[in-house]
Amino acid sequence: MLIKEFRVTLPLTVEEYQVAQLYSVAEASKNNTGGGEGIEVLKNEPFTDYPLLGGKYSSGQYTYKIYHLASKVPAFIRLLLPKNSLEIHEEAWNAYPYCKTVITNPGYMKDNFIIMIESFHIGDVGNQNNVHELPADKLKIREVVYIDIANDPIASADYKADEDPSTFHSKKTGRGPLVGKDWKNNVQPVMTCYKLVTCEFKWFGLQTRVENFIQKAERRLFTNFHRQVFCWMDRWSGLTMADIRAIEDNTKEELDRQRHQGEVRGMRAED
Repeated sequence: MLIKEFRVTLPLTVEEYQVAQLYSVAEASKNNTGGGEGIEVLKNEPFTDYPLLGGKYSSGQYTYKIYHLASKVPAFIRLLLPKNSLEIHEEAWNAYPYCKTVITNPGYMKDNFIIMIESFHIGDVGNQNNVHELPADKLKIREVVYIDIANDPIASADYKADEDPSTFHSKKTGRGPLVGKDWKNNVQPVMTCYKLVTCEFKWFGLQTRVENFIQKAERRLFTNFHRQVFCWMDRWSGLTMADIRAIEDNTKEELDRQRHQGEVRGMRAED
């Protein structure tokens, strides 16, 4: 088992991030769907009476998605698994500002593969030690990873000039660009996504390699996604939650069409 806590600081309020994240998830889903692969949304509905974080949160929005992603899986895993097993199921309970996401492969790996992502969104610069209330044994093996959306290196294939926080300036809010190594101490508003990722891949001889690959992939995903969240500010700024639900409904229909058309799109695996 590998446990990493990724901390992503952004020049947003916690309230703004709720809209920004959901808008960006919908857009990113379209950018990663096509040619028989991509994201299928099965459920997107309110939930109640599902206790999270020791019962502190218990209601919000539940989503159930299937990721059809053959080309997104590294070659050494594709060689091991049957072709029809390359489907990942994702369940998420979004009780904002807390959210729990569970990713599994029920068709093949069953209980031998699980990724759990627990996200807590707090109005600080990422300096709290244990927001997820981990017990001592897990806290001891947890590794904290700070993600700097303006300065961390990214793959050349992932770089887009209009999604670069070190050069982006928001016309609507006046925020950005994010300049210097200590930008997060010089911006207002500011908030941090504390994303605790626990992954288990029980396959003798491959466990360490696959778990390390998963954590590396999550860091790449979080870095690129949050660069987009910030640089898409003028697209989501001013939207309401009612606007977001309408966008999600339209996105579901578009994904269903897009998945069966055109070419494979989006981020490929780094083998």
